[in-house]
Amino acid sequence: MNGDILMRVLVMFDLPVSTSEERSEASKFRTHLLKLGFLMIQFSIYSRIIKGVESSKGLCAKIKTALPKHGSVRVLEITDRQYENMHILIGPPKKRSETLDLGRSLFDF
Repeated sequence: MNGDILMRVLVMFDLPVSTSEERSEASKFRTHLLKLGFLMIQFSIYSRIIKGVESSKGLCAKIKTALPKHGSVRVLEITDRQYENMHILIGPPKKRSETLDLGRSLFDF
């Protein structure tokens, strides 16, 4: 059944945080996503597993209720299988001379 397919909903956003009001709105939006069951993947990318495409419509409507006045919010639906094919790319560790903490390596902590 198509309704039983596990899906991922990704919410990606770029919100202004120049003023205290904008920071407050951005924080409220992130909190709203967490209350809806989203998990943070990166600072402005959140993910949630849902069952079927129809569940996404209701979830999208709930996200819209907390949209900040300014900024950009995008919602992407992908299958769980597509999500599993994500590549996580991490650069090489920095050399001691490239660290900012008075020459201490990130691995010395």
